[in-house]
Amino acid sequence: MKKKGTIAIIGLGYVGLPLAVEFSKKYHVVGFDINENRIKELRQGIDKTLEVEGDNLKQVLIHDFDSEQGLYITSNPEDLAKSNIYIVTVPTPTDELNKPVFTPLIKASETVGKVLSKGDIVIYESTVYPGATEDVCVPIVEKQSGLKYNEDFFVGYSPERINPGDKKHTVTKILKVTSGSTPEIAEQVDQLYKSIITAGTHLAPSIKVAEAAKVIENSQRDINIAFVNELSKIFRLLDIDTKAVLEAAGTKWNFINFTPGLVGGHCIGVDPYYLAQKAIESGYNPEIILAGRKMNDSMGSYVAQETVKMMIKKGATIKGSNVLVLGITFKENCPDIRNSRVIDIIREFETYDVNVDVYDPWASKDEVEHEYNLELLTATSSLKTNYDAIILAVSHNQFLELDLTGFKSDIGVIFDVKSLLPKQIVDARL
Repeated sequence: MKKKGTIAIIGLGYVGLPLAVEFSKKYHVVGFDINENRIKELRQGIDKTLEVEGDNLKQVLIHDFDSEQGLYITSNPEDLAKSNIYIVTVPTPTDELNKPVFTPLIKASETVGKVLSKGDIVIYESTVYPGATEDVCVPIVEKQSGLKYNEDFFVGYSPERINPGDKKHTVTKILKVTSGSTPEIAEQVDQLYKSIITAGTHLAPSIKVAEAAKVIENSQRDINIAFVNELSKIFRLLDIDTKAVLEAAGTKWNFINFTPGLVGGHCIGVDPYYLAQKAIESGYNPEIILAGRKMNDSMGSYVAQETVKMMIKKGATIKGSNVLVLGITFKENCPDIRNSRVIDIIREFETYDVNVDVYDPWASKDEVEHEYNLELLTATSSLKTNYDAIILAVSHNQFLELDLTGFKSDIGVIFDVKSLLPKQIVDARL
């Protein structure tokens, strides 16, 4: 290193910020993001993702770039030039056709390439398909820097394992997979992460192996959830309680417990498409992966359609009826609304000309309006008392405190997507 641990973190979201904070406890860290509002908030010790508590962030923040240790927050790419290790933690989304979108990764690689010096290491954490780091990112860094890969600069890959909203399995407590473009660099990358990851590391034999390991983690979960979602549809037709079935089956020692539900977020609902795309490009049709994605992507509209059927049976007039959807974030007790599949429930209801209210005490009203063009209710005082249907879509703790029977009409129905509520007060659950 040029001096004691000069590390640049490119992207200060759910992945980058917790990592930057941990590294800054031992090293000099430059945290970079192109979002000026995000930078302004972080400099004030405010993290709207709630992944890092304000006091913990303020303790490591430095405002003098030349300090030996701490986290310097910036949106100026020139501030990256004194770093010698660059860690890229930008998102890797998909487009409306579920094709991988590499734009954030390409832009980040260009930014790094422009400030890279001989001997520097670039480590990628963004989830990609096997081969993307060396086939997509490295040529961009070479072009921008004028340096040659594995001669003038080196690359590592250590896939992120952040679980948004999880205060138990935080970044240092989750075992980290590492890799490098040469055996020597792989060892350096591994040692770097070992210095902050108390759970330990696993050094993969190549960058491609590390990339593949990450992308199959979420693909495996996606397929298993798709299986129980299909079971839920079958058991509903058979008038069998899916939760009771899973509890009974779970008494066997080797039964793997998964629960039905909506599959969104920036990982499980996205990563399988990256692996599927690479498989298709290589001449293989990934049937099981895509079947799992199709099943899970169908669950939102299924919930709405089944609710409408129950409403009709109870005598409700569907057009103009009032429906309450509880939760818009992609998971419980977390403000992250990225790729939330709750929107599928809402959009399906809208095709029936239903009036839909959405209440979520965790989500940002402005972000929901910007992302989904929805007016979010953030206080219980805004709720009606005559909903013809209530859908519990996300299992926020606050929803346990609500007396839902007081918000529904005499013929109203309650669909508990997450099996959070007492069975006796709901009409259906997955």
